[in-house]
Amino acid sequence: MKVLVTGAAGFIGLHVTRLLLERGDEVVGIDNLNDYYDPKLKLARLECLKPYANFRFVRMDVADSAALGGLFVGEQFNRVIHLAAQAGVRYSLANPQAYIQSNLVGFANVLEGCRHNSVEHLVYASSSSVYGANTRMPFSAHDEVNHPVSLYAATKKSNELMAHSYSHLFGLPTTGLRYFTVYGPWGRPDMSPWLFTSAILEGRTINVFNHGKMQRDFTYVDDIAAGTVRAMDRTAAPNPDFDSDHPDPASSHVPYRIYNIGNHQPVELMTFIETIEQSLGQQARKVFLPAQAGDMPATYADVEDLKRDVGFEPKTSLTEGIARWTTWFREYAGGNSWS
Repeated sequence: MKVLVTGAAGFIGLHVTRLLLERGDEVVGIDNLNDYYDPKLKLARLECLKPYANFRFVRMDVADSAALGGLFVGEQFNRVIHLAAQAGVRYSLANPQAYIQSNLVGFANVLEGCRHNSVEHLVYASSSSVYGANTRMPFSAHDEVNHPVSLYAATKKSNELMAHSYSHLFGLPTTGLRYFTVYGPWGRPDMSPWLFTSAILEGRTINVFNHGKMQRDFTYVDDIAAGTVRAMDRTAAPNPDFDSDHPDPASSHVPYRIYNIGNHQPVELMTFIETIEQSLGQQARKVFLPAQAGDMPATYADVEDLKRDVGFEPKTSLTEGIARWTTWFREYAGGNSWS
């Protein structure tokens, strides 16, 4: 197949693209290489993809409707994996327009490209953050998610609603994947594994928000990539049992699906830090702080639907995943000044 991967120079984008290439798909990757964090890291990820003859990179912003529309017309993709987005909950507090342009305008442009060019299936990144003020655990895609606690979360929920409208109006099969805290090699410098690991190795203090009591469903990036590709291979279809009197938020009478993709094993933040300490053989200097605005106290994914429908099964334990992460960080990232 010919697949478009947006955000191909991103953390998850690299791993998804490489998995597609290794199985023989043709991939066109796009990314705007913005400076939310040092673009040198994004360029280094792209270097990992250069050996593949069936990969081509185009620098492009999904918010540029003319450029993206032209790409769709010229390439005629079979399927699209849309991972490009302005990431980060805390950044959205000070930079809301970045989220409007990338996550809303950009997503609308992707939907239009798929609609007008007979794309067989659109898979897009949603987020566990859409659960917002929900407290019932584990989070289920069948629960309503109408109380986001950050603008980032609100844009991701909006993506799901926009996708449903295109599935309904134009028959475009769409699958939204709610990613739960992803970690692993080539991760982002603004995410906790990088912040903690770099500080521990350099002897700096680390900020531990909510006094370390937050829980996250930490999921290794290779498991995430495998689940994403499996979801792409299974084109979304209408739910034959859909009841409009009691509508299921995770499916529809049209080709529309929503899945959680996570590890189904929530880990307390302090346990996560201790696992990094053990892998590095060094102790962290901790500063305990209250929770920050927009932070969710816990995330925990019910992944039974994805397991049933596409065979998703996370395989990487936290100890194994952190060992791979710290090895990569020591060998590659530790010698750079990315921030």
